[in-house]
Amino acid sequence: SQNTVGVISNTTSSFDGFTLFAPNTSTSTYLINNEGLLINEWTSEYVPGLSVYLLENGNLLRSSAIESQNSSQTGGFELLTWDNVLIWRFYHGKQHHDIEPLPNGNVLIIVNDIKTFFDAIEAGRDPEKLLSNSIRSLSILEISQSGFDSGDIVWEWHAWDHLIQDFDETKSNYGNVNSHPELIDINFAPNTYSDWLHTNSVDYNEQLDQVLVSNRNTNEIWIIDHSTTISEASSNSGGISGKGGDLLFRWGNPLAYKAGQHIDQRLFGQHDANWIKDSLNNYQNRIMIFNNGIDRPSGNFSTAIEINTPILEDNNYNILDNGIFGPSDEIWSYASPDTFDFFSPRFGSAQRLPNGNSLISNSEMGTFFELNSMYEIVWMYINPVSSNGVLFQGDSAQSNTVFRCYRYNLNYDGLSGFDLSPSGPIEYYLDINDISSNDRMKFNLFNNYPNPFNPKTRFSYYLPRQTFVELTIHNIKGQFIRHLISEIQREGHKTIHWDAKDSFGNQVTTGLYIYRLKTPEFVESKISIFIK
Repeated sequence: SQNTVGVISNTTSSFDGFTLFAPNTSTSTYLINNEGLLINEWTSEYVPGLSVYLLENGNLLRSSAIESQNSSQTGGFELLTWDNVLIWRFYHGKQHHDIEPLPNGNVLIIVNDIKTFFDAIEAGRDPEKLLSNSIRSLSILEISQSGFDSGDIVWEWHAWDHLIQDFDETKSNYGNVNSHPELIDINFAPNTYSDWLHTNSVDYNEQLDQVLVSNRNTNEIWIIDHSTTISEASSNSGGISGKGGDLLFRWGNPLAYKAGQHIDQRLFGQHDANWIKDSLNNYQNRIMIFNNGIDRPSGNFSTAIEINTPILEDNNYNILDNGIFGPSDEIWSYASPDTFDFFSPRFGSAQRLPNGNSLISNSEMGTFFELNSMYEIVWMYINPVSSNGVLFQGDSAQSNTVFRCYRYNLNYDGLSGFDLSPSGPIEYYLDINDISSNDRMKFNLFNNYPNPFNPKTRFSYYLPRQTFVELTIHNIKGQFIRHLISEIQREGHKTIHWDAKDSFGNQVTTGLYIYRLKTPEFVESKISIFIK
């Protein structure tokens, strides 16, 4: 029968590699091969916040909803080794959605820059366009590690430093909006709520030393100069471009700078604006975007698009004769043959792969699919991790949203030297005809996978409620080998790996090993086989 989760399709035309993703409601991050088999899993105390990256040294950088004793706000990022050792945790309660690793080891983060109602009025905001007591602007911060749980801001850019408005002539930023597309009109607002820009992605181009962001609520992408000092970034001069922190390029909705007409709008609640790289990992002057399609005049449906940026020799960008930043249209676009079948109102990603294929995440449905140049789907995968835990094959996939997915090629530096042998699929496999939904609500210890195994195996179990859990390893004589778990855990499906080592870190010998799950109400043991 047709799979309902995991790999749905995997053809020889797909780009062979490893796909990284972090389900929105899970504390795990997964790396799978094209067959949907698990290559590595990282775990955290926190759900993602929301993006994740596999770095060139094999470390995982994940934005995280880190909690603080001093604030109800959550946010920041974590850096973990391939073996899931936490080596850096940085808390920032106003971090939003995306982060971006830089070649120097620093991290760019999107931050909600909260301004008061009075700040907004002082900056020329029309009070009738702000019916809340605050407004969310944008800051981009570059963080350098200074300790295990600390970092220094070594570069910063604030949208608030680059405002213009034509509402209140008594303010210093009063001017002609249309004549200054490099500035941001504080009165261009899709609604009267505090969530003004809702920036949801950040990307970095090392060759240009420029930063690309996506603003969902104003339906625009922006490019700014990263070569500036902090002082220059707050001004309109300096940096390679000579324009300081002013916008170098913007695209998607020229109405934001009072140019063009409604028909010229190209973006509708978009996500994941990213520069395309070629097969040699060189940046191209092209950008890929997941265009969600919110309030699209022709109806709500999503597309993945590619545009050519009109970059000039001085690293600035060309404006067309009509006063609009080019291009006038995308050079590549994908929409579902059944147009309205492809729609992700929130989140989404699009990646151009080295072989020319495109990897797209229909995030709201938790579905990743790969297209070839003929727009044929050559690979498809449905995230098997829901808000209630890992699903069984045969279950209907629900509440399995994923912010983004990303494919790494087989020769990616971040994979070199690590064990890439698969340890089975993420989803559980049972004979669905032999198990009722009521039985799934009972304690269950499942068969380990793989079995026999070398060098590691995965244990899975189900808890119908929160309880104290012990998972231990014993040899065939019943002698204790290792504690894998001894803690209170919440209800749901759980997984943990055993690397065939005892409590002292020594590898065990070939043989049969008992793994035992024990709670105050349940105990069960099963046999695993380790082969050298």
